[in-house]
Amino acid sequence: MNFEWYLAKRYFKGKRKGSSFLSFIKIMAITGVAVGAAGLLIALSVVHGFKSVINDKVLGFAPHITITTFNGTPISQADTLIKDLNKYPEIDQIQPVINSQSMLQSSEDVTGTLFKGVDEEGDVTDIRQYISRGSYDLSTNSSGLPGMVLGSEIAKSLNADINDVLTAYTIEGMPSPLNSPEIKQFRLTGIYQTGISQFDNILAIVARPHAQKLFQLQNSSASAIEIRLKDQSKIKSLNQKFIAELEYPYFSETIYKRYSSLFAWVDLQEETIPFVISVMIIVAAFNLIGTVLMMVLTRTRDIGILKTMGASDKSIRGIFLLEGFFVALVGLVVGIGLSLIFAWLQSTYHIIPLSEENYYMAYAPVEPHLIDFFLVSVVTFILCALASWLPARIAAKTDPLKVIAYGR
Repeated sequence: MNFEWYLAKRYFKGKRKGSSFLSFIKIMAITGVAVGAAGLLIALSVVHGFKSVINDKVLGFAPHITITTFNGTPISQADTLIKDLNKYPEIDQIQPVINSQSMLQSSEDVTGTLFKGVDEEGDVTDIRQYISRGSYDLSTNSSGLPGMVLGSEIAKSLNADINDVLTAYTIEGMPSPLNSPEIKQFRLTGIYQTGISQFDNILAIVARPHAQKLFQLQNSSASAIEIRLKDQSKIKSLNQKFIAELEYPYFSETIYKRYSSLFAWVDLQEETIPFVISVMIIVAAFNLIGTVLMMVLTRTRDIGILKTMGASDKSIRGIFLLEGFFVALVGLVVGIGLSLIFAWLQSTYHIIPLSEENYYMAYAPVEPHLIDFFLVSVVTFILCALASWLPARIAAKTDPLKVIAYGR
């Protein structure tokens, strides 16, 4: 162990008589660094958790790419278009869907909703994992009633429960004796809940043949073609291919475009919150100026003696820079420990609940990233080194003759 490390360790331990006040100042500096580092790491893990949960919910609820027509008219030869699209190897699943507005009535209330007709076996999304009551079952039972899966907010507004019979009404143009509405009854088999109100208040999912009949569409027609990719990272690149290769009147749109407001909200959180919280580390680091300066002032006699014994300015400066390093190291270790304990407690016991209506989830998610621990550690050491430099430089410039004379 070299000379600078030896003295820095002894000074940092502060076991000498009369050093209790200095030890208190040192503990406060360590606490400041620990709280700042923990606060930033916790904020980053929560923001990453928010982003992952929202992305998973949106990407699970909606198709990766949707192909429609520019004017909103049905795709007349959907089966032919699907055959053409199957040439793209990036595609995992593809299906035609029926989307249209309808009135839905229960025994107690009536409301408007968006019908979505999909394959009876299930659509290209992960809506099954969000079923909160009942099951995802669009089949027709022995009484001839086809199944329906409904968003939780719509079910709540209709006061409908599993196995209730719901009646759908659709009509083109103005109702008249010659233009009566199409009527179809369904049984409620499942209720989905994503926690995102604009999703839970929109869809009534039924098998596509029943939706085609309800909206008087031909078997080969569809409102849209929904596509799910094998690799989510290829969504934008494949969409660019569609834009270049699909002819009029077809129009392709990615999930990121359709739900741009949600993705923009998450990105804003991830970009701004770390900068706000990082102020804590900056303040804590520059508190070290006072701490290391106090160490210098209480050890001026030691500095004078060391210099008369031949210690160089570089060695004196190194001793107090190392003290600042020790403060940063201990504070950072404690801060990382606190952040990991918080992440475990939050993941296991959900100690911070959230309003699902406002935040789209029932509790704050946490997702620590290794790169965050590395970056926070590097930034903390750099800031603490900068904050320790001025007091260390003052110590190195101390005149030993004046110190010894003052000591007499």
